[in-house]
Amino acid sequence: MPKKSPNEASPVAHFEQSLDELEQLVEKMEAGDLSLEQSLAAYERGVGLYRQCQQALEQAELRVRLLTDPAQPEKSEPFDSVGNDD
Repeated sequence: MPKKSPNEASPVAHFEQSLDELEQLVEKMEAGDLSLEQSLAAYERGVGLYRQCQQALEQAELRVRLLTDPAQPEKSEPFDSVGNDD
């Protein structure tokens, strides 16, 4: 299997960086100092970062499932959703 170059790292590897950037964007938008055009661009970038983070979390969950039961990852129990305090 060919090795990935550092530029082709999995989304899991960039999760922290994407999350930090997303938090910075939110702070800028909440400050209210951006123009409408800048706010729209920041919002678009934020949506992209959110999707990257979500994908990274899904891949991390899959990796954990594979490590837990490599023979039958589909039978492993899903993690509880955040905020699902029944």
